[in-house]
Amino acid sequence: MSDQDFLSTRPVMVPHHVAPLSRRDWLQRAGAGFGGLALLDLMTREAIAWADAEAGSPTTANLKDSSLGWKRPATAKSVIFLFMEGGPSHIDLFDPKPALGQLAGKPLPSSFKPVITPMGEFHSPVLASKRTWKQHGKSGLWVSDWLPHTATCVDDLTVIQSCWGNGLNHVGGVCQMNTGSILGGRPSLGSWVSYGLGSENHNLPGYVVMQDNLRGTVAGGPRNWGAGFMPAAFQGTRFSGGSEPIANLRTPAGLGLDRQRGKLEFLDQLNRRHLQSRFDQTELDARIQSYELAFRMQAEAPEAVDLASETDEVRSLYGMDNKATESYGRLCLLARRLVERGVRFIQLYCGAGGRWDAHQDIEGNHARNCLAMDKPVAGLIKDLKRRGLLEQTLVVWGGEFGRTPMSEKGDGRDHNPYGFTMWMAGGGVKAGAVIGRTDEVGLHAVEDRLHVHDIHATILHCLGVDHSKLIYRHQGRPERPTVNEGRVCNKLLA
Repeated sequence: MSDQDFLSTRPVMVPHHVAPLSRRDWLQRAGAGFGGLALLDLMTREAIAWADAEAGSPTTANLKDSSLGWKRPATAKSVIFLFMEGGPSHIDLFDPKPALGQLAGKPLPSSFKPVITPMGEFHSPVLASKRTWKQHGKSGLWVSDWLPHTATCVDDLTVIQSCWGNGLNHVGGVCQMNTGSILGGRPSLGSWVSYGLGSENHNLPGYVVMQDNLRGTVAGGPRNWGAGFMPAAFQGTRFSGGSEPIANLRTPAGLGLDRQRGKLEFLDQLNRRHLQSRFDQTELDARIQSYELAFRMQAEAPEAVDLASETDEVRSLYGMDNKATESYGRLCLLARRLVERGVRFIQLYCGAGGRWDAHQDIEGNHARNCLAMDKPVAGLIKDLKRRGLLEQTLVVWGGEFGRTPMSEKGDGRDHNPYGFTMWMAGGGVKAGAVIGRTDEVGLHAVEDRLHVHDIHATILHCLGVDHSKLIYRHQGRPERPTVNEGRVCNKLLA
């Protein structure tokens, strides 16, 4: 045998190699395998969801469309949308315009592009702002004296001075800021988030809505947090702003756990039997899921909404020790507690029923509303920051539109959707910055203009969602959260 033949028949020695532990192996071996229990629970939920999708459940029939590359790295896990309903005046809060004082009592010069206003006030005299303005923080952002507490947080905010929309009146404006359209019938932004991302907490709703004024009604009503043409299970869950945020949550006295479970299981059987022949009625499927969620909430929700465990210092931080700030302070504190427990999208209406709508006496109107909102909002920002939650929570502040530089009834301002201010904080956006600008009197957005669709696209981007690729098929049409429009504002991102 030649040396070559010998080498060809000689066994090849493979070097010893130990494959590194995978994350799944590590979970199964570490801590006697207890880590694997959590993994098993997550995988089981996902398997059930995909099984429902295969079976064509009305709630998950479009789930497969969510795997078409719409996910991206997220900078935020949750959103808290602070909605100032009625239209806060940007030129009296965050966007100082010295020209208002120079033109006060006169109509706008002809160089300003005419606009339609709901009350026909374009040719009315200009109304000067009576506010005192100062620059605050290291960033030097301008804030009026109506918001002394928010002014202490400016280095955490990005103020967007160039927002614009299409809604002239409250119903259309509020609807567009929530759904992307001035016409009702589309899913709300929170519903799109629930559809795409779900909730991190199986025992709490993924989308919660609260309002401070229990006697008022948000313009347009529940359609602002509705699911539109999506299954009703994706709609927002309304919490009360009072001392009992969730009505009928506690099990009635004398009703044991086993008895309640038996009643719910029997009711579930009847509902599912009824659903079999009415497959297109998503409201029934949503009701079945709401019963199941309500039963699970009885274990976790009472603790989540119980503010008794909060210290006096925390309650004071949110303004709960003052009658003027107690209502909105309670909502902001509840929002922080819900974010801590994995609720994905929370919307807090301030001035529900259009209380920011200052067609006359803007001084009295905004003084009251700013007093009620300023300290709670600043408290929320500070509390999230010190707990390490702000970096993963996107806080959005704004209304459906701003106010005009022209006067109405001598001392008020009309609606202005052509240029207004919003701000964002945390969740992957820049801190201590200003984006865009309006013209010399704050009427038109003229630089880095951001439409409502752009605002929505940027919010979704922070949550790890590509707004152009997340779709829901409705009547054969691929629907998208920004109505096939909108762009992400990269200048906003950190």
